[in-house]
Amino acid sequence: MDINGINVYPVSDGYFHLDGGGMFGVVPRLLWEKRMPPDDKNRIKMGIWCLLIRTNNKNILVDTGIGTKFNSRYQDIFNIQHPPFLTSSLAEHNVTPADIDIVILTHLHFDHCGGNTIIQNNALIPAFPKARYIMQKTEWEKAVNPNERTRASYIKENLIPIKEAGQLELIDGDKEIMPGIFVRVTGGHTRGHQIVLIKSGDKTAAYWSDLIPTTAHIDLPYIMSYDLYPEETLEVKKQLIEQAVREQWVCFWEHDPVINCGYIRKNADGKLIAEPAP
Repeated sequence: MDINGINVYPVSDGYFHLDGGGMFGVVPRLLWEKRMPPDDKNRIKMGIWCLLIRTNNKNILVDTGIGTKFNSRYQDIFNIQHPPFLTSSLAEHNVTPADIDIVILTHLHFDHCGGNTIIQNNALIPAFPKARYIMQKTEWEKAVNPNERTRASYIKENLIPIKEAGQLELIDGDKEIMPGIFVRVTGGHTRGHQIVLIKSGDKTAAYWSDLIPTTAHIDLPYIMSYDLYPEETLEVKKQLIEQAVREQWVCFWEHDPVINCGYIRKNADGKLIAEPAP
């Protein structure tokens, strides 16, 4: 997708499965299963779409996927499916991990930053050796000091080696990372959750991360039970979806298993729908 000279590419780190009830919160299964049918363990298939942005001779990666460090317990719970791997997906665009200049992390749950680090010679090291890893200060503090509810989602093996390598960059609030590349704090899912906006000329693209993880979550009441602050999610969705429709934003959905890029439209009845990009 060309955003007036800024090239963006969804890159896959495979698929995994999450509990359907967790993904749709208070919405009854009778409704959500029509959109995303569950398996015999009530899990729905989820894509893992990171985003490669190429601009001003820089390679920017948004989120790093689930990675390859998971054990058999995680494999059994989440039914992780590789290939594709993030590295092979990047290679399709002639990009190696050493070519990544900046990693923007929307938040620090394991399925968004599991590819931050790799094991090499029995040691954990950053997977992208030259990159600055940029995230919200609030998110980092919550991730390295989790509570009983959040501990399972924050895995220190994905985080601490980044700091030890001197590649950690913490920011506080909305910021323009590079010309045309912005982060906006939304909260809702986690206190430090942020989305990425790409703006060039009259075009805007949004990488929604877990604010709108799939096209099924465009409807305002469809909010995950994983969201720590669901009323925040609702208010931000109201505001940004209306803007996305009005300004015809290009949308990237991180966890949709089928549609990773498209538009949010309103049909003749005023209902929000997802229109895949051509």
